[in-house]
Amino acid sequence: MILIAESGSTKCDWVLLNKNGTEADRFSTMGFNPYFNSARFVAEHLRNLQRVQKLRKEVEMIFFYGAGCSTEPLKNEIKRGLEQVFVHAEIEVDHDLVAAAYSTYNGEPEIACIVGTGSNSCYFDGHSLREEVPALAFILGDEASGSYLGKKLLSTFLYKQLPKEIEADFLSTYHTDKDEIIDNVYNQPNANVYLAGFARFVSKHQEHSFFTKIIYEGFLLFLKTHVLCYPEAKNTTVNFVGSVAYHMEGLLQKACKDLDIKFGRVIKKPVDGLVAYHLQHKIELQA
Repeated sequence: MILIAESGSTKCDWVLLNKNGTEADRFSTMGFNPYFNSARFVAEHLRNLQRVQKLRKEVEMIFFYGAGCSTEPLKNEIKRGLEQVFVHAEIEVDHDLVAAAYSTYNGEPEIACIVGTGSNSCYFDGHSLREEVPALAFILGDEASGSYLGKKLLSTFLYKQLPKEIEADFLSTYHTDKDEIIDNVYNQPNANVYLAGFARFVSKHQEHSFFTKIIYEGFLLFLKTHVLCYPEAKNTTVNFVGSVAYHMEGLLQKACKDLDIKFGRVIKKPVDGLVAYHLQHKIELQA
């Protein structure tokens, strides 16, 4: 059996295929990012999942694409964790940017973008993938992402800059305060995921002028930094994956239009397109 996994920092989607390419199962787990999760953590978490236990000796091939898996040492951190669980599997680990490119590719060169918990981009011509600028993660980068929007929301809340009706809804939704926020951001693990968790609140109020401006300006910043950096940007379709791009597509389209960027499509979950790409290009099926 074959497992295909697409992991952000928040969630990982898994699809199990039979050797003939038919889907046998799909499930989700927490996301695994080698910047924050060790091989030991990955192995221990997966071993505790009953669904995974049933597959440990049946899976023969794993294609894992994950946030943070951008260098060989980082890829190997995840791979070592998977090897401890799926004892008979051949395992390939690659970057989530590769998954974004594969899942949105339609036969023509593209710029593939991730705007979810974090953000990033690449140029993909169907053969090779190129990053023009690096992703700097949630402290220095991740423009327009869930963690970016979470930071904007929390800082405006703590600075008492939220509109009164928005502040009231925020307090009734989260029942939090400065001390709890500071502790989660500066002392607890996975601060990027914590911050991104507030993007849902921003999305809920995206039609309020206060948040419309923040979201739109975030998209402009992302596009200027991570799309217009490519020489091919003005003549190439730009596709997107990720929950922020999906749920705030209207403002993303407007930002693309205002910058004369050729907007393609948005996919919330790359895993379906990823499976289709593997069936066509990477997996030898058995009758």
